[in-house]
Amino acid sequence: MSARIWKGAVLAGLSIALGAAGGYWLAQQRMSAMPETTAEQAPKTQDERKVLYWYDPMSPQQKFDKPGKSPFMDMELVPRYADAAADSAAISIDPSLTQNLGLRLATVTRGVLASSLDVVGVLAFNERDVAVIQSRTAGFVERVYARAPGDVLKAHAALADILVPEWAAAQEEFLALKRSGDADLLAAARQRLRLTGMPATLIAQVERSGKTQPVLTLTSPISGVLQELNVRSGMTVAAGETLARVNGLSSVWLAVAVPESETGSINMGQAVEARLPAFPGTVLKGTVSSILPETNPDSRTVRVRVELPNPDGRLRPGMTAQVHLNRSTEQSVLWVPSEAIIRTGRRVLVMLAEDAGRYRPVEVQLGQENEGKTVVLKGLEEGQQVVSSGQFLLDSEASLKGIVASALEMSPPSAAASSFHEADGQIVEINNQDVTIALGPFKTLGMPGMTMTFPLADPALKQGLKAGDKVRVAVSQTDDGLRVERLEKLGGQP
Repeated sequence: MSARIWKGAVLAGLSIALGAAGGYWLAQQRMSAMPETTAEQAPKTQDERKVLYWYDPMSPQQKFDKPGKSPFMDMELVPRYADAAADSAAISIDPSLTQNLGLRLATVTRGVLASSLDVVGVLAFNERDVAVIQSRTAGFVERVYARAPGDVLKAHAALADILVPEWAAAQEEFLALKRSGDADLLAAARQRLRLTGMPATLIAQVERSGKTQPVLTLTSPISGVLQELNVRSGMTVAAGETLARVNGLSSVWLAVAVPESETGSINMGQAVEARLPAFPGTVLKGTVSSILPETNPDSRTVRVRVELPNPDGRLRPGMTAQVHLNRSTEQSVLWVPSEAIIRTGRRVLVMLAEDAGRYRPVEVQLGQENEGKTVVLKGLEEGQQVVSSGQFLLDSEASLKGIVASALEMSPPSAAASSFHEADGQIVEINNQDVTIALGPFKTLGMPGMTMTFPLADPALKQGLKAGDKVRVAVSQTDDGLRVERLEKLGGQP
């Protein structure tokens, strides 16, 4: 029995020994191959990666050929590696995270955009419908009728009686010539009466009655509101003196304040609908009669004038109105939801959605906006998708990664219209290719004062300048950095 146990123990020991030897041999074989595999699969260290350029995350469009401090911000420049350049124009988001990030897409749509504008207007007198009453000759005020500024007058309503003494003698002479029967002399006398300022109706009345009538009754030639009455009983008036002013009420003006940004779509003759709180349910229709040339510097609005008929005199200057300007057009346009627009201050962007969860910023040119829809004039095509919610998160990520939206293709701007950044400085060195300047700050770029070298846009800029000259420099932003477009010597230098 003990022999059997002993044999079993020996066999178990041999089995364990053989298993251990085999395991050791297999481990040695794998260990011999592992260094090569590990070496092949080990990622490259940061020192081994190729750097294309350095950039400031706050101004990624500016590239630098060596590391250091950013000239724009007090921070270190960030490297852009070659193995990251293949995807440098877009942001990649795992599609499974889209919902968690709150991203929502909208399709670029083509169609007719029904555009309208609702603004506030105030009724005013029609300044084209004004009558100014003046004295045709010198005289004395005998009577003033019961009138006061603000009274509503009918046409031909009497205002005042003026006694003109010199008319009495002229009328006596006219009546004497009439009795003589000399037609030629009578015609000459009638002409003299006209030249003294006597109305034709009064001359006819004198000729018909045969009596002198040296009193002139001033009347309102139109119906309307008496704005001024500068005459009192007993006063002396001179020829040409303004005695009264009447504003007609057959039509009124509706003065509408249109925001400066909306004036480009307002045209002469455009249909307008107005609703007044004084007349609920009544819609007044008119047309744009004029667009005033001045902009209010405080409210940044342009005044648009609408003429409204007022046959029954219900419309009173000073009343307010809700004005609806219909700007709908039959032209088919591209539009996106207004919430998809990103305004950076200098550019207008949208985040364009591509395949496989890729997003990239695209610069766009916008048209009019209405009811949450904005017209896109350039930068997008029909059927593309843009991010309408969560786009600011993507834009921030793009800025940190140095992703810059490509600029729109525009016609070459004139020199006057180009966007230049100016600063004063002193030339340190200048040649036909570039200039080194000790500069003050570029306020429009947010750059502090420093000494920098810039390429010249034109070698002719060097003409008449030398080291030590104080100049005003104008630079433009290019893909390769800042470039000098203009150099002007400051005054008071030889």
